[in-house]
Amino acid sequence: MSTQASDLARRLAEHAETVCRHYLSNGRRAGRYWIVGDVRNTPGRSMFVRLAGPASGKGAAGKWTDAATGEHGDLLDVIRESCDLVDFHDVVGEARRFLNLPRPQPSPVCHARKQPPAPTGSPESARRLFAMSQPIAGTIAEMYLRKRGITALQEIRALRFHPRCYYRPDADAPTEVWPALIAAVTDLTGKITGAHRTWLDPSGRDKAPVDTPRRAMGYLLGNGVRFGVATDVIAAGEGLETMLSLRSALPTLPTLAALSANHLAAILFPVALRRLYVARDRDPAGDVAVATLTERAQSAGIEALTLTPALGDLNEDLRHLGIDELRAALRVQLAPEDVPRFLNSIDAAEPAR
Repeated sequence: MSTQASDLARRLAEHAETVCRHYLSNGRRAGRYWIVGDVRNTPGRSMFVRLAGPASGKGAAGKWTDAATGEHGDLLDVIRESCDLVDFHDVVGEARRFLNLPRPQPSPVCHARKQPPAPTGSPESARRLFAMSQPIAGTIAEMYLRKRGITALQEIRALRFHPRCYYRPDADAPTEVWPALIAAVTDLTGKITGAHRTWLDPSGRDKAPVDTPRRAMGYLLGNGVRFGVATDVIAAGEGLETMLSLRSALPTLPTLAALSANHLAAILFPVALRRLYVARDRDPAGDVAVATLTERAQSAGIEALTLTPALGDLNEDLRHLGIDELRAALRVQLAPEDVPRFLNSIDAAEPAR
């Protein structure tokens, strides 16, 4: 957590009961706790907010836990969720507004969200997670991707960053909080159907030290994370970093990350598609996915061409061989008419969209 956020959370904790009465108005005090249904101010008894305690640590004032879901956090999370705020700057602004009021009982200025909590892992849950996240520019997520050699990050709306994304190792384990790269999974119309989370080490140097640092949620079959607008040509592959590496080399080529070999084999084709590039991963699952997808494309009258890495995948090529060598390898694998379209015009191309 940033110094600014830590200071605001501490100051809010000094007025924990007043914060709860305002933002969790459907709850009530029970001894040393405020009890309510959840962090979104739903009536009920599963969420407990500690009203008194030390300034830091697990027993600190302002810390809360939802016994039904395992979620936990501080009073900044309460403000964000109960007011349905998306941008972290809005959360900070609301917290500052609250703390600067001359009276401990502020007049209501935000409204608890009306909709019920979305089912865990549902498309609606994915849409809410993406909406609560922020652009990646200047964040740990951008640092992580640049460490992977990925530079084509301008105007990529499918990627966002969440500074405190919940992670649970398994159903019986306590929930942890880690920063995360959030990718929107969309269908052919652009509607968000799911989300992919990559939990990150706070240093930004690597993924978080957890058992499964990558997880997807929502409806994935046939869909994917899209970069650019597909028309007659698109490239598809398994991994997010694989396709971002291809986009770094060929910024104007529309790409899609299917997130797994099985999902790659099942992607849906845009109506206008006439040529499909399949970015291969050098492993048995990748070979099967390429063969299945190629057969499906050809059966639909779509030309299918394979982009084969020199190493394990395109991100390995980018990191170990460099972008110039990656572009040179891609040049001989593109259809001749696509070379001037996606390679020769790179120097004059607009920033990636």
